Amino acid sequence: MEEMLHIGDFCHSRSIPFITANTKGLFGQLFCDFGEDFVVSDPNGEEPISALVHHISQGCPGVVTCLGAHSHGFVDGDFVTFSDIEGMTELNGYEPIKIRVLGPYSFEIEDTTFFSKYEKGGVVTEVKMPARICFEPLRASLKNPTISLVDYDKLECFKTLHLAFQALHLFVKEQKDLPKPRDQLDADRLLELTRDLNNQTSFQDHLNENLVRMFSYVSAGDLSPINAFLGGVTAQEVLKACSGKFTPLQQWLYFDALNCLPEDDKLLTKETCALRQSRYDGQIAVFGADFQERLGKQKYFVVGAGAIGCELLKNFAMIGLGAAEGGSIIVTDMDSIERSNLSRQFLFRASDISKMKSETAAAAIRRMNPECQVKAHRDSVGTSTEHVYNDDFFQELDGVAVAVDNIKARMYMDQRCIYYQKLLLESGTLGTKGHTQVIVPFLTNTYGTASDTSETAFPMCTLKNFPSTIEHTLQWARDEFEGLFKQQADRVNQYLQDSSFLDRIDRLMDAEALEILETIHSRLVTERPNSWKDCITWARNHWQELFHNNIQQLLHIFPPDQTTSSGVPFWYGDKRCPHPLQFDSCNKMHLDYIVAAANLYAQNYKLPGSRDRNAIQCIVDTVTVSPFIPKSEVKIHVSDEEMKEFVKDVDQQQLEELKTILADASSHRAYVMDPVHFEKDNDINFHMDFIVAASNLRAENYGIPQADRHKSKLIAGRIIPAITTTTSAVAGLVCLELYKAVWGHQQLSSYRNSFLNLAQPFFVFVQPQQAPVQKIQQQEWTDWDRFEVRGIKKDGEEMTLEDLFNSLKTEHQMGVIMLCYGTALLYARFLSESDQQEALGQRVTDRVRSITGEQIPAHLKTLVFEIVCSGEEEDLKLPPVHYHIF
Repeated sequence: MEEMLHIGDFCHSRSIPFITANTKGLFGQLFCDFGEDFVVSDPNGEEPISALVHHISQGCPGVVTCLGAHSHGFVDGDFVTFSDIEGMTELNGYEPIKIRVLGPYSFEIEDTTFFSKYEKGGVVTEVKMPARICFEPLRASLKNPTISLVDYDKLECFKTLHLAFQALHLFVKEQKDLPKPRDQLDADRLLELTRDLNNQTSFQDHLNENLVRMFSYVSAGDLSPINAFLGGVTAQEVLKACSGKFTPLQQWLYFDALNCLPEDDKLLTKETCALRQSRYDGQIAVFGADFQERLGKQKYFVVGAGAIGCELLKNFAMIGLGAAEGGSIIVTDMDSIERSNLSRQFLFRASDISKMKSETAAAAIRRMNPECQVKAHRDSVGTSTEHVYNDDFFQELDGVAVAVDNIKARMYMDQRCIYYQKLLLESGTLGTKGHTQVIVPFLTNTYGTASDTSETAFPMCTLKNFPSTIEHTLQWARDEFEGLFKQQADRVNQYLQDSSFLDRIDRLMDAEALEILETIHSRLVTERPNSWKDCITWARNHWQELFHNNIQQLLHIFPPDQTTSSGVPFWYGDKRCPHPLQFDSCNKMHLDYIVAAANLYAQNYKLPGSRDRNAIQCIVDTVTVSPFIPKSEVKIHVSDEEMKEFVKDVDQQQLEELKTILADASSHRAYVMDPVHFEKDNDINFHMDFIVAASNLRAENYGIPQADRHKSKLIAGRIIPAITTTTSAVAGLVCLELYKAVWGHQQLSSYRNSFLNLAQPFFVFVQPQQAPVQKIQQQEWTDWDRFEVRGIKKDGEEMTLEDLFNSLKTEHQMGVIMLCYGTALLYARFLSESDQQEALGQRVTDRVRSITGEQIPAHLKTLVFEIVCSGEEEDLKLPPVHYHIF
């Protein structure tokens, strides 16, 4: 503590941002001090609000009325500017004006009495004004803390924790160690120290002594999910301190996850939580050795190996999920790795580009924990793969973790988990926003009924090699823009202007260092243009690489007739089989790309561009492109070590050559580049020209309906990529709910759904909604219930429809008047008497075949029927019937 106070005083006196984070078992603590005059440029990171103007009065104050079916969205104290006003033109370009909201469609501004009369038109736009925040230093804040509430019911608990963390420093100083797990004497001593602190400061009227004891019991623990959550939050605070963007934490954050402990506290003792010289000792100290064994035997299905999927898999490996005999993790993802994934999907490296995400992620977590029993699949989840993810597959599982970027897949997995009555862990992010939801069979509401299933509520982690919608191609085009015209130029400038750049490169992994130096060398030497013609040549070659060669290479690796290891066609469902484009300068979209790309490339190098399409077409027609040659097959190595050595040797040689070539940055200093910052609303800067052309050409590659400029701008403006801080925090919270599920918690109050926004920062943890109960004829049921019927009778014969109806009548007192299988009507009371008798006499599976005209898939062991029954007063729709045919 003395060292922290010394550093805190030093930093505060020099306006150096100071952050300290600490986790102890199931508890976390975070403190921020950014100085006495910290400037926040953007408090929330949201796009500025805009509204169309309907009318502006002349008066003091002036009243602005907005158009639209929805509220303008402004709040009191916002600052706005106006543009495109006709009549009252004095407001166009006027300095930001503070407003007072009158209602959902109107607000007041300053005196407009002497302005011209408003005629029509105009847009009002929010302006984010800088805000100044004063922070207290650590020494002062310890005595009078400002605690950010993550749970309003726990304010007094957080005050106790504020004292307990300080007392823990005193305990360690005195005892030279942390309190031993579940040790009563150590807990007594920590409580005594906490009481002394409270008596000295009179900080809290009623100390929560039981909380201090629990803090002592688990403080020797070290839990990966707690570290992931608090680490993500802390990393975002670091970014705020560096950038001034988003609202900092003011100033303390306390977090606890005590509801992860067993509902029966007697299960944990000093003996069960004693350290065992195991890699899981930090977890055993909190939950005991028996729990660790139970955790290792779990079988979980992870759907998606993208941003959240990578974080979940890392956490699962660290906690030992499925790492014992009988346990397993199955991960599936149909996507391959793109360069743009590397910044937010940390299990992947540059050398993994074009490899399958699931296989690469599985290999990565095996290296983290060799005990991890993980299997990788390439299959999508959907009706087309139900023969793979069938009854046998799901019945073996303990739970499912969904880490996908679309509502359709979430809803499908929700239905499968209801069908098989399996736990579902669901999560999502949208920039700095995130949420988690735990769906527990028979206890909580399901995802489909408890969640906002609007697609725009979730982020888009776009498929790179296998796009299926225009949203995917637009995000791909945005990534291309950022990579080509901003990020690469930024790298070059760092090299040219930062004398320590190459020293920092030496501290990176070889593959990453090589990628950076190759980029710098190509932009400064091999691909540096000297003229406008060179820029056109570069654009033509790049067009060939993106829309012809890359597609040819993809089809070389995955031919149109490729099948997966499960026998499913590779190009199936959402995976559209692409085709390469042939360049035609007379094709408007082809030339649009060349014009935009060449001009943006020229801007990077401060060269003059041109809008003369005829002249550009003449030049581009003279460019000779190299013929496509498929890349050689990947070498098959005998062992992992051989593969590592091979890659290391090759990378090292290339790396040293580039270091030698680039050792003297002064020889290139005249070539400082101009990074291009994307601006979608400027129609003459080639930015949206490039996005629209690149997206639509990509869409043409894959047979995706194209989008015009207006639609492209709308969609591209909504896409927010995943960021590692939020995904880390969200994945940590998911794993805390996993702990509870493994314990088998039965109390709804033990579980938490979470909603967070790291930009604010804002956290809400709420109890899940209980599964709604419906009552019918003295029977109660939820979405998790069904009528189970064994289709084979004791004599070995299959039931007829009449047998099925009699069984439902006898067992559940339900008289069936209608029976459906999917969209097929198998029986209804309104059918003719002869048709009813024919149906009732048929075996159930024969009836299904005759009505649907299809054979029952061999992998199906259960048929699901919807029934309508006759009640005393009205027709009632009941839970589904699960008819078991084997």
